[in-house]
Amino acid sequence: MVRMSAEERRESVIRAATQEFARGGYHGTSTEAIAKRVGVSQPYLFRLFPGKKAIFLAASERCMEDTIRTFREASEGLEGEEALHAMADAYTRVIAERPERLMMQMQMYIAVGAAEQEGDHEFGEAVRTGWMRLWDTVHLPLGADVNETTTFMAFGMLINCLVAMGFPPGHRVWEGLYESSRRKELPEDE
Repeated sequence: MVRMSAEERRESVIRAATQEFARGGYHGTSTEAIAKRVGVSQPYLFRLFPGKKAIFLAASERCMEDTIRTFREASEGLEGEEALHAMADAYTRVIAERPERLMMQMQMYIAVGAAEQEGDHEFGEAVRTGWMRLWDTVHLPLGADVNETTTFMAFGMLINCLVAMGFPPGHRVWEGLYESSRRKELPEDE
């Protein structure tokens, strides 16, 4: 049996934490559940990360990085409306195929709100920094137009809410969105 390096183990913790936090949120997820999903002990988990907050922030950063990469790859070589539709289609596809990415985003926003209420601004700073990188990633392909970027991000947040609430493809709530961002049925074999 091949032993995993600490970095590989760290990666598996981030993946497991994303799954767990996406489902249970920051306060509803135990480090025990994350350790169990990875197949390590809690003490080992804390050798990789100093605490639950660090694990959550690492999962949040990964979630944001994955979303940034989705937009960057979709818009590569495109501008304006072509970039907009390519990014909208790619994002809609990702959250349909990988719902934990959407749910992790939603949990990030909830965690920031709760932490800010408790006077903890570290969550907010980290998530806002990532979100601004996301904003900048879509801003340039959209012609560095603030209104276009705002509209794109606003539609994205609406899409997040509609998908999280379980509105099915073809429901009338999708009609006002760009065709490229409307939720679609996944083929049966996926």
